[in-house]
Parts: sequence; structure tokens; C-alpha cells
Amino acid sequence: MSVIGFLYPGYSAEDEYPAMERLLAASGRAISLPVVHTLMREDAHRVDALLDIGGDDVLGDGAAALKAQGVDAAVWACTSGSFVFGWDGAAAQVEGVRSAAAAPASSTSFAFVNAVRHLGLRRVAVAATYPRDVADRFAAFLGTAGIEVVSLSCRGIVTAAEVGTLGRDEVLDFVASNDHADAEAVLVPDTALHTVAWLTDLEERLGKPVLTANQVSVWEGLRLVGETAPRAGLGALFARE
Repeated sequence: MSVIGFLYPGYSAEDEYPAMERLLAASGRAISLPVVHTLMREDAHRVDALLDIGGDDVLGDGAAALKAQGVDAAVWACTSGSFVFGWDGAAAQVEGVRSAAAAPASSTSFAFVNAVRHLGLRRVAVAATYPRDVADRFAAFLGTAGIEVVSLSCRGIVTAAEVGTLGRDEVLDFVASNDHADAEAVLVPDTALHTVAWLTDLEERLGKPVLTANQVSVWEGLRLVGETAPRAGLGALFARE
């Protein structure tokens, strides 16, 4: 069984990973998705706090814990705590995780880019829970990868703890209301947000792919270990080989 480890800041929607384990087991070969909680000195979607959340010391400690578990791959499961460093900084961050975990590594920000490319898309809408200045940095990160953001919406929530309390109807309404006619997919970039149980509902409501943070993080981990067979019930991303 492949073991993909996740570095997850604090506590908000970490239950998405055991949920994904169950969905993966139901749709094909079982995968182990252990989570290591990394230090969050301050829960805030604010640039200075996010730079601290994704600091080398924090991720190094977490990655060492994943190495002790013998993971086959490691993913830094925090979108804002990776893209806030910019493209080159996020790449250096991943290299640090790879070295400390002694395993192939990536992050949620790069997972979004790779997922969009995997689906052959170029134009996206972004439904972000973040304040505007943080969301702008995600749009810039996508732009560096040649992905056009045709619409960027911001809910303005400051803490991951509050994001984690949003329920099904709130999530569906938020994502649907921030779709755009020119977007080929909608990206929802916050691993603190619960979405995994509602992936099918989201895509049926919008009629297009919806890529969410914990979903793409798991998909990226599977890609790193070569587990690329299509799987049902996990959205358009997992359905395409």
C-alpha cells in the first residue's frame, strides 16, 4: 500500500484526509494518507502569519515526522502557506520538504497548477475564502503558470478555524455564486474548507470541474507515487487518466 503523508497546519478540516482514504478504498486500491499537524503560531490569513506557517523550521519538523513514518511521498497541504512565498519560494519550500522527508514532495499550490494542466484547462474562476490581498497572490501564482484567472472572489475570512465551520449549503452557494461563464473550472483554494463530501454536488450544480484544496492535494500525492488510475466519485479530476 502506498503511503502519502500530509503536512497540515493546525486543525480545521483535517478530517478530509480519512474521508478521502475511504473514498479511495471504495473506488480502487487503498491508499494510506497520514497527517502530521504542523505548528501554527497564529491562525490568520495574513501575509506575515502565512510566511511563518510555511517557514522552513515548521515544515522541516513536520517533514522529519513523515520520514519517521516511512512515507512514499509528502505534500504540504496549505495553499496560502505555499503560494504566499511566490513561485520560486514555493518551489524552494517543496525542495526542503523533499529533503527532510526523504521522499518526493509537492504542495497544494503546485497541485492546483498540475490539476488544471491535467484537465487541459487555461481559464479558471477562483472562489477564495481569503481576504483580497491574500487571494491576489494566488491569482498571481496561477498566472506565473500561464493560467488565466477570469474571476477572483474573496469571502474575506481571516482564520482557518472559521473556514472549517462552513457547511454544505454555504459551500455550494459560495462556489456557485462565484462561477464565471468564461471559466472552464472553479478553483477553491483553502485546505481549511470542507468540500470532499460534496465534490459531486458541486460539479453537478456548476456543470464543470470544481477543484478544491484537499482534493487536489490528495490527487497530487497520488501522482507523485504513480497511482494515476481513474477513480469514480471524486470529481472530474480523478475521473481522467
